[in-house]
Amino acid sequence: MPLTTQVTFAKNKTHITIEPLETTLSLIKTKNIPKKLDPNATYLLYLDQALIFIGSQTELLSLETPTFTTLVSITIPTDIDSIYLQRSLINIALEKGVVLLSGAETNVPTNITQQLTNIQEALFLILENTGHPFEALVIKKAKPAKARHKWTKEVSEIDFFIDTRDSLATVRWIKRNQMLIKKGATMMAEAPLNKDGSVGFSAKMGDKIRSENSDKFKNFVTTEDILLKSVNEVGLFLYFAGTNSWLEMIDQNSKTLNEWTVVD
Repeated sequence: MPLTTQVTFAKNKTHITIEPLETTLSLIKTKNIPKKLDPNATYLLYLDQALIFIGSQTELLSLETPTFTTLVSITIPTDIDSIYLQRSLINIALEKGVVLLSGAETNVPTNITQQLTNIQEALFLILENTGHPFEALVIKKAKPAKARHKWTKEVSEIDFFIDTRDSLATVRWIKRNQMLIKKGATMMAEAPLNKDGSVGFSAKMGDKIRSENSDKFKNFVTTEDILLKSVNEVGLFLYFAGTNSWLEMIDQNSKTLNEWTVVD
């Protein structure tokens, strides 16, 4: 959609005003959380082009030494509580398969959702055109990474088996936004480090998901069924990603989850 804005550039900062929507957006190139924050703003964190956080000032300050490269600050009209924008953006991000440092799906009243529609469309357009897409990180290694997949009831009743990267598991895609890892799955014990010895993004995300489910595994073997939100999360939890998980989940007839669900 066409969008008219006022843009101000400063060192490491771009400030954008969308006057018709009474909305402002600031993109700051930084690795540190600023000392001064707006309690009424919604904050996004990006690690390069990967969206990793959406939340309030309080939630941002509660993060333990987050690693990021861009901080985005968003303010909206005062007649809309910013918590609803945060919840709506989190819902959309999770729907797109984004793995966030914090946040869960929450209902937003229908009338508020309608009020936010134009604002969110404008935000997504600006973020996309400034190199910060509101999408899940896609590793551009092979064509299947760009594929779209469709859940069906038939697929929800099929066991898929994983045997990769020191991980063995049986999983099911039981709902559109719900993956089941069956009890007894073996997890990769330690994430590989980057060539320079640093901890990579996938390792951090995998450790986060593991910490959220720490009561459900012992000695890297799951002790009960575990529910996660996506194929991506399953890969991060079991073996810290590093491969196309749609191709690693295979049924008893050697047919991959990708083959079952890919949309041409």
